[in-house]
Amino acid sequence: MPDRELPRQRTWWEVRWRQFRNAPRPVVRAVVSALSVAVVAGGLYLLYDVAITLGADLPGGDLRTLAVLVYVLAVLVAGSLATYYLVPLPGGSGARVTRTPWAAALGLFAAIPIAYLVLVVAVQVIKPLFT
Repeated sequence: MPDRELPRQRTWWEVRWRQFRNAPRPVVRAVVSALSVAVVAGGLYLLYDVAITLGADLPGGDLRTLAVLVYVLAVLVAGSLATYYLVPLPGGSGARVTRTPWAAALGLFAAIPIAYLVLVVAVQVIKPLFT
């Protein structure tokens, strides 16, 4: 048998870029749904945080800790529910759509780092532009 040329070894970056471009649809939907909720909720938190920082006299006083808790819970729950409804299991040849708690778990696990990253960007990067 003649020596065949082996395919060239891809670099780490080429492998990761290919994985990024060819991500599975359920993962993309989970990330996009959690990210969209996190951006909206993070924007609302940012408005509240900037208002408190600039000295606005809001009812209830300074409730930023509670606002962060509500933000995180909202992102986790909404990301999980949105993924549950947007990511059905593969149905095969039938027309019936099936959903399981695993879809919600996928959304939850996608929402955890997204909630953290959006909050860090809002407070550490965007907030200093307004104060």
